[in-house]
Amino acid sequence: MKLQRLRADALAGLTTSFALVPECLAFALLAQLNPLMGLYGAFIICTLTALFGGRPGMISGAAGSMAVVIVALVAEHGVQYFFATVVLAGLVMMTFGLLRLGKLVRMVPHSVMIGFVNGLAIIIALSQLEHFRTETGWLQAASCI
Repeated sequence: MKLQRLRADALAGLTTSFALVPECLAFALLAQLNPLMGLYGAFIICTLTALFGGRPGMISGAAGSMAVVIVALVAEHGVQYFFATVVLAGLVMMTFGLLRLGKLVRMVPHSVMIGFVNGLAIIIALSQLEHFRTETGWLQAASCI
């Protein structure tokens, strides 16, 4: 491996890790988990991706859609089911990869993908509204005068 390529890969890894820290913390808090669980998960995912190789444009960080689903799981069954769920999801993804089913994504229309991402953004935004509510009503802006 060339030294220039190693340097570029190291800088790319550092950039990704710096961008991933606030994202995985936010998704862990959104899923009502300990923020350390988000950091551990991000480290494991990025390490596995680095060891087994990724593809350009591959998403190997925390996923907002998974965080939204995990909220209901953790709220209803507790954190003990979280690990089993993530392992099962990983096994399903590896099976899809081994069977080369990734090409089926081309069958999903672009408008459906856009709608999914927009719906996900709305769900995440609405879940954050509870942090702006007090016992007496909504938070008020502080006066700067």
